[in-house]
Amino acid sequence: SRESAFVHAISSAGVVFAITRACSQGELKSCSCDPKKKGSAKDSKGHFDWGGCSDNIDYGVKFARAFVDAKERKGKDARALMNLHNNRAGRKAVKRFLKQECKCHGVSGSCTLRTCWLAMADFRKTGDYLWKKYNGAIQVVMNQDGTGFTVANKRFKKPTKNDLVYFESSPDYCIRDRDVGSPGTAGRVCNQTSRGMDSCEVMCCGRGYDTARVSRMTKCECKFHWCCAVRCQDCLEVVDVHTCKAPKSTAWTSRT
Repeated sequence: SRESAFVHAISSAGVVFAITRACSQGELKSCSCDPKKKGSAKDSKGHFDWGGCSDNIDYGVKFARAFVDAKERKGKDARALMNLHNNRAGRKAVKRFLKQECKCHGVSGSCTLRTCWLAMADFRKTGDYLWKKYNGAIQVVMNQDGTGFTVANKRFKKPTKNDLVYFESSPDYCIRDRDVGSPGTAGRVCNQTSRGMDSCEVMCCGRGYDTARVSRMTKCECKFHWCCAVRCQDCLEVVDVHTCKAPKSTAWTSRT
């Protein structure tokens, strides 16, 4: 499904990011900063010298490809082909946000000389990008010779290497279904005031929700005492907790 496509992509991207960051921080003996970023170069602002520690993302991508793709390369079925595609899309997403950072040297901060290096952006950018790709994931089918896939609906464009692809439509995650691993949303805590995915309207799939008033202990009236401790009091707080109602259909109750 498109959910598994996202999981494969974000996991692969996470391996690239973690390994590359570990290389730059000197935590791994097998790699370090990008050895190719040496000497002088030129960009739209003029000449600069490579310096600092450029993130060795090529090593991170190479490691992730060998590690994450190992299981999928053993299979030649549609699922393996799909997972390999989404793994690669995740790796490319991290590389997409590699940016050049520079520091100026000169009198009064003038840029008579620049030292630059390449650095990965915060992983949140990669996650947001892949989330958009998840929303625009393309359903595909295997081609006749089994070497690739084509779009299931001819009205949609052919997927690029950056797009996420999936074969099966997503199950109804509102309903509990052990066969597809969906616990359903019955009993889930929802946010009554939210308009997002955690809202009671969305989370409860139109079934409504129950409200219970509960008491809980929280830390309050915290004060800093010199030096150096923060002391708080225990306060009793009464809050409303909203949980999604269970479906009324007998199909759900029989599965529970």
